[in-house]
Amino acid sequence: MAAPLDPLALEAALRPFGESFTLPAAAYTDPSVLAWERRHLFAGGWTCVGRLAELSAGCTQRAVTVGDVGVLLTFGPDGGPGGVRAFANVCRHRGHELLPDGSAADRPSAVCPYHGWAFKLDGSLATAPHMAGVANFDAAALGLVELRAAVRHGWVLVNAGAAAPPVDEYVGVLDGLLTPYNLETLKLGDRHVYEVAANWKVIVENYQECYHCPLIHPELCKVSPPTSGDNWALPGAWVGGTMDLRDHAETMSFDGRGAGAFIDGAPRRTILYVALFPNLLISAHPDYVMTHRLTPIEPGRTAIECSWYFEPSIDATAYAVDFWDLTNRQDWAACESVQRGVSSPHFVPGPLASNEDAVYQWISLVASAYLDPAAALRAAVSPASS
Repeated sequence: MAAPLDPLALEAALRPFGESFTLPAAAYTDPSVLAWERRHLFAGGWTCVGRLAELSAGCTQRAVTVGDVGVLLTFGPDGGPGGVRAFANVCRHRGHELLPDGSAADRPSAVCPYHGWAFKLDGSLATAPHMAGVANFDAAALGLVELRAAVRHGWVLVNAGAAAPPVDEYVGVLDGLLTPYNLETLKLGDRHVYEVAANWKVIVENYQECYHCPLIHPELCKVSPPTSGDNWALPGAWVGGTMDLRDHAETMSFDGRGAGAFIDGAPRRTILYVALFPNLLISAHPDYVMTHRLTPIEPGRTAIECSWYFEPSIDATAYAVDFWDLTNRQDWAACESVQRGVSSPHFVPGPLASNEDAVYQWISLVASAYLDPAAALRAAVSPASS
């Protein structure tokens, strides 16, 4: 099922780099487009729902929403790959949710609060009151509907809709690029939650280029040349590349200095910037990793969970947090202005500059997915055959 967008406008976005245009206004402003994205891109892709250690802390089960699909995560000895399983948050009796979205429980089974049906953490039906003697009752056939879940570098990814490629293909070579940062061993140093008055794709597009950096990020330009680095076109449903540090800088901070504890094995002179489709942005530095996890609220409003992870020995984290909080807010102001612009009746999609190749890759992936999500994701994980 294609998105409710003009195919001719999408064709313009899919032309070769240097000939293409940005997405049409409706992609950023139309509620029906966002509803389609929730079902086909967020539920249909591998969406990040958080860190396994946090999601499983103090509980055996937790309810989350993936796109527009309610999901029940379970943790414990019956956990799937990485220690987590995912199920549709739907009782097999009359469809009541087993847990309200965002809540958690620490019980050996998931109990429906409507009629008391209970399901083990592996999804199988444990008890169903007053069903004895019902002719068409088959307990073995009434387990929870299992969805695909995976853990990559400590993050839980869930595919809650139409089948995306297997997670190893979906993540692709990004898995190896992240390995030197030892992400499972880093500790959460700080977290800010922002609500930005901009479409989620406006935020990702802004993240994919530093064309804007000289005008709105003077602090960042002091420690990293805005024209440095490279963008990659490699297998996997992600877009990104690197930027370099200036000679005097050892990390991203106001003065280029950090706390003196680097991640063992991480590159020392480059910063990795990647966006795993659809909602996880990862910025990996020599001494910390910052992530942005995006959740669209409305066409023009996005919740962003920004987290900073450090070596366990680091206690002084303000050098990174304060720098990026300022940089984030500069970006959010720009994104909110773009959102107001694309909402204007006078907006017309524009061409991309020569240094916006990663923006082009992102827009191409989204535009292709609007036409055929499954085919677009298959092409992303196997670019040579696309």
